[in-house]
Amino acid sequence: MVFFKDRMGKELTLREAMPKIFSRLLNVFLEFKLMLLRLVGHLPIHFIRRWTYRLAGVKIGKGSTIHMWCNFFNPAGVKIGEDTIIGDHCFLDGRAPLEIGDHVDIASRVLIYNSHHDVHDEEFRPIEKPVTIEDYVFIGARAIILPGVKVGRGAVVAAGAVVTKEVAPKKIVGGVPAQEIGERRVAKLRYRLGRARLFQ
Repeated sequence: MVFFKDRMGKELTLREAMPKIFSRLLNVFLEFKLMLLRLVGHLPIHFIRRWTYRLAGVKIGKGSTIHMWCNFFNPAGVKIGEDTIIGDHCFLDGRAPLEIGDHVDIASRVLIYNSHHDVHDEEFRPIEKPVTIEDYVFIGARAIILPGVKVGRGAVVAAGAVVTKEVAPKKIVGGVPAQEIGERRVAKLRYRLGRARLFQ
């Protein structure tokens, strides 16, 4: 009988190993696709990047832009609304659903994760939870949004914040971990972000 070993060293029969082999091949294909998307991210032409990202499965609404050097994990799980701007060097994780609303402004180098490892699990298994960023949210540079978080309509995440729990609508949060530090004083949110910067 042929035996294989999994990553934990457990011996597997061919029948047990086949799904793992197939999964590994799918992951290699995904990793190759992500590498190609990184290369496309270096092109300073918005419509080519948008077209390629849509081809890879990212759902991008009308008038939305993803600036250069954005990285993805499982792009098919990422949905972006209309008139939204994603800054340069951002990371968008689509392993669980990631929904970004309309008129959302995400600054440079923001990291949005929806998968992490269970540090209490003997096999260090991943835990996946969806992330929702509602309309008119602003996320400052270098902020980190962690799995399972919902950022409410019109909320603001300060630069460098690490968001570990839900942010209520129009609240301003900052710090590590992020805590409420204020509230937006805007009666009605109805602005449009406008066009993205060319060649970025």
